[in-house]
Amino acid sequence: MAVDDAAAEFHAFFDRHHAELARLARLLTGETDAADDLAADALLALWDRWERVRAADHPVAYARGVVTNLARSRIRTAVRERRRIALFWSPRGERVDDPDVAAAVDLRQALRKLPFRKRACVVLRHALDLSEKDTALALGISVGTVKSQTSKGMAELERILGDRPAARRLTGRGNR
Repeated sequence: MAVDDAAAEFHAFFDRHHAELARLARLLTGETDAADDLAADALLALWDRWERVRAADHPVAYARGVVTNLARSRIRTAVRERRRIALFWSPRGERVDDPDVAAAVDLRQALRKLPFRKRACVVLRHALDLSEKDTALALGISVGTVKSQTSKGMAELERILGDRPAARRLTGRGNR
């Protein structure tokens, strides 16, 4: 394939999938500002291996996997940094109990509490509406693991959210 053809094909892929990959990054990390950077980093990595990516059975699943791995790495780095800071600064006693925030913010906060694999399964299945098979491809896990982690993640979200508006939306109880 000529370089110009490969570049045109990649640009079309970029145009079709950049927004979805940025949304996935935002939902996995909870960081709006970092989402575009993670999506751009993932797409740059894809461009570097474009011949291999375009030959893959599921290039979009490959791209989602790259975003997922970059998000996991970013979260791990942030956790290590928070631990370092905690060693040098004493925690403050200031806490806000049950802040009055919109359901979307409640849900994002609850998502951050889930272990990464559960969060990734819930986000890919419910926020991006991917099939179990596509979710498994993106995460490099089995369909059975997707089913299990999604179910456990949803149950944990319901437990975390309790009777807040986000929980009613999540379970469909608010639509009656």
